[in-house]
Amino acid sequence: MKERKIAGLTIKGTSWAGTGTCFVLPEHKLCFDVAQGLPFAYGMKHYFITHAHMDHAGGIPYIISQKALNKMPPPRFYMPSYMIEPMKQIIQTWSQLEGHQYQYDFLAVQPDNYYPLNEHYGIKPFPTAHRIPSLGYTLFQKRKKLIHPMSQKEILERKAKGENLEKEVLVPLFSFTGDTRIEFLKARPWIAQSKILMMEVTYFGHKKSISHARQWGHIHLDELLPLLPSLQCEKIFLIHLSTRHTLEELNAVLDQKLPPELRQKVEAF
Repeated sequence: MKERKIAGLTIKGTSWAGTGTCFVLPEHKLCFDVAQGLPFAYGMKHYFITHAHMDHAGGIPYIISQKALNKMPPPRFYMPSYMIEPMKQIIQTWSQLEGHQYQYDFLAVQPDNYYPLNEHYGIKPFPTAHRIPSLGYTLFQKRKKLIHPMSQKEILERKAKGENLEKEVLVPLFSFTGDTRIEFLKARPWIAQSKILMMEVTYFGHKKSISHARQWGHIHLDELLPLLPSLQCEKIFLIHLSTRHTLEELNAVLDQKLPPELRQKVEAF
């Protein structure tokens, strides 16, 4: 497990292709994908699942079990709608095997719907392009801003008249992809505007081609490199690396191929 603190967020987690992907934002009690059900995710409250592959969703029953064992409130899992009934069947089977009825909450989510976490923060799913139906997720913060630029004098005068001068806006803080092809970047404009983007890059170099990556619903680094200048993110974390590669090798390639102003934004996690 690695940990990074950036833009007011703590990010903890791990991701290797085919092995396991799980990340938490502890300040918000948020978890994105659950790998095999890793201990650092037990204390979270909201679990957002990108798709049904076992290296991303296999830990759902185990987290439910650990919550019950430790007398914690039942977890809430947000996931694509096609996962709900099969996952209920899986949990029911475990309940029968273990002789214990588990408590949990499964919520089917749809792209573009806003799922509030509290008064100030919420999540919007966005479509991604994997081999099976999949979603990414963005954490938004609600903020107030003036309806249009105005002087301090005008603000005071209009406030004195009881006018409402502010509107509510959603600021994208953190976007997470799960597994996807590169097309996810065009899915919604807020993705490229997120302060932090955590996205899969499974392959780089010549061990596997772009066509191979696309065939299996993944991204090759060479697809991302020409798009980096257009991304407005403060930090871009690359995850889900194939075990054919090492993080050290990926960092060396990034050092070689990116100019300094882009290299400081991009990090292998």
